[in-house]
Amino acid sequence: MTFNYNFYKTPENRWYVDIPAWTGSNDELEMVSGADTLLDILSQGEGKINLSFSDKLINESIVLKKIKDTPEIGGALYNLEVYCGIDYNLEIWLCGVTEWIFGYLPNTIYVI
Repeated sequence: MTFNYNFYKTPENRWYVDIPAWTGSNDELEMVSGADTLLDILSQGEGKINLSFSDKLINESIVLKKIKDTPEIGGALYNLEVYCGIDYNLEIWLCGVTEWIFGYLPNTIYVI
């Protein structure tokens, strides 16, 4: 499945995902531990960005590969190896909201 979400950066330089159906706290939607860095890279200095995510291959997508599940804190660690020909090897923790969106934690997430 493919999901589409808006992300926005607050005046305090904190990234959040906008999920209207989310019933938890807004704090749970904050992008931290590398996810914020990824959004800084992808947004190219803008304070908002719209992204699509899929567990199925999307042509010309950014590939996030799961490193390991993190059951002690929820979610999983992912790695962005390359983006636009630049080696990042960026470790990204995606929290349990990712599992809520997909229904599980995919081994590979494709982003466009």
